[in-house]
Amino acid sequence: MTERIFDIRLSTMYEGTDNKITSLDAGILQDGEWHKLHIDTLSAGFLLLCYGLGSCQHLYFRTNAAERDLLLESSEGRVQVVADEDWHILRIEVQFEGILRDGIPTQSDIDYIIDRMGHCPVSTNLVKPADSSTIVTFLETS
Repeated sequence: MTERIFDIRLSTMYEGTDNKITSLDAGILQDGEWHKLHIDTLSAGFLLLCYGLGSCQHLYFRTNAAERDLLLESSEGRVQVVADEDWHILRIEVQFEGILRDGIPTQSDIDYIIDRMGHCPVSTNLVKPADSSTIVTFLETS
């Protein structure tokens, strides 16, 4: 069986009490190397779906972190979507690591953020594959 793997990375900087985005770089892993992700009117629909999932997960990650008074300096998010040869999604892995400029996250905060990320509109409109995971971690500014 041929698998189609879409691995997208979002590198983001923030400011303010609402984790407002000041810069965002999107990349895609191709042939073992990260490349800048270019989205335009000629982009493949499935790639747009994968980027839309990453963007939606990121929105819920950053806004719910702010809601819990976890103010981000930066974050690195990664969304990997694996589909079969007929484009059926087999696996989704979501990982976000935030560098905090203020706040101390509890496990309850992390559980809440992960739960909320599952309610992003793109996620709720996908058939959730049996093999999926969401991981959120926070580090303090060094």
